[in-house]
Amino acid sequence: MAVLPFRPIPFFANKNSAFWRLQAAGWAGAMLLRAASGLANSQPLSFLVLVLISTATGLSITLILSVVYRQLISRRPLITWGVTALVLPLAVALYAFIDTWVHGLYTGDSGAGFAQRFVGLFYLDATLLLAWSALYYMINFFLQIEEQNDQLMQLENQATQAQLAMLRYQLNPHFLFNTLNSISTLVLLKQTEPANAMLSRLSSFLRYTLVNEPTGRVTVAQEIETLKLYLEIERMRFEERLRTRFLIEPGTEAALLPSLLLQPLVENAIKYAVSPQESGAEITIAAQLVGPNLRITVSDTGPGLHSGDAANRLTGVTFDGGEQVSTGVGLANIRDRLAQAYGEDHRFETMEPAEGGFAVLIELPFERREIPQSAIPTPQRPALIG
Repeated sequence: MAVLPFRPIPFFANKNSAFWRLQAAGWAGAMLLRAASGLANSQPLSFLVLVLISTATGLSITLILSVVYRQLISRRPLITWGVTALVLPLAVALYAFIDTWVHGLYTGDSGAGFAQRFVGLFYLDATLLLAWSALYYMINFFLQIEEQNDQLMQLENQATQAQLAMLRYQLNPHFLFNTLNSISTLVLLKQTEPANAMLSRLSSFLRYTLVNEPTGRVTVAQEIETLKLYLEIERMRFEERLRTRFLIEPGTEAALLPSLLLQPLVENAIKYAVSPQESGAEITIAAQLVGPNLRITVSDTGPGLHSGDAANRLTGVTFDGGEQVSTGVGLANIRDRLAQAYGEDHRFETMEPAEGGFAVLIELPFERREIPQSAIPTPQRPALIG
């Protein structure tokens, strides 16, 4: 038999409703205790009328106190507690006076008994109103702290999302500059068809980076499609020098990862492995499942960390004659994005394989979610013109 999902509603989700529930429960309990005490002391049943009137009086006075306390609770502590210390004794005195007067009508005693009963009832009513006031302030201060914590968490989450977006938008401007420069060169050489093809690929790639949420996650299949689109643009610049290989294990295509996570890694490989070598290099992108984690490896057959640009490759900063000329995205960007998105629950390592070259290894918790195709756009690779 299917069980309907049940999600409990927090008691203080509706503060007004919670206030009246607590009022009803508290004063009903006080009325029952006073009634039981009176009956235990051999009071007649008519005594219950006095208990009912006293309970209604206390309820009415606390409603007035709640209006006063609501105005005081957000003030400075000196004002809050100072005014409370003045208002509470007056409320107790009013409560005790009404109780004493009603008791006098009920018993018909003389005026001398009024003062005696007033003192006795004053302590009883003071206990009730003091306890009520303490609970009122405790609950409302607790709710204020909870609201402040919620607001703080929302601000921290917004800050994290903003930082993720900032990191995602730190695409290397040199990629765009080099691509546009290549297009300009092709146009000057009157090679319009290759220039048009490169411009079309660049347009599709940039459209994907702008439309897709900067803090969103995409599947491995979508990320690979985007990466292939980027590589087609770069391959028009490097031609046979840029060789790629994809080793995507079945079952990993639906795994989720931050969008455009691999593009800076491949760009790093192109810059430090393909570009400086006349023979170019081969870049391998592999994805596999390792236990509960998704492992992604981006490796190349370049000079690795033995070249003069080893430190620059790790930091993403290059220098020319002591002057910084390129900040790039670098591996630090990827490390920061992973830390923001997964905290300690990830692995990021750089290494030199035994066969040479350079590799970056990333392990993420395997997450698989059914995503409508309309929710996250898949980049369309335009057909060649001509």
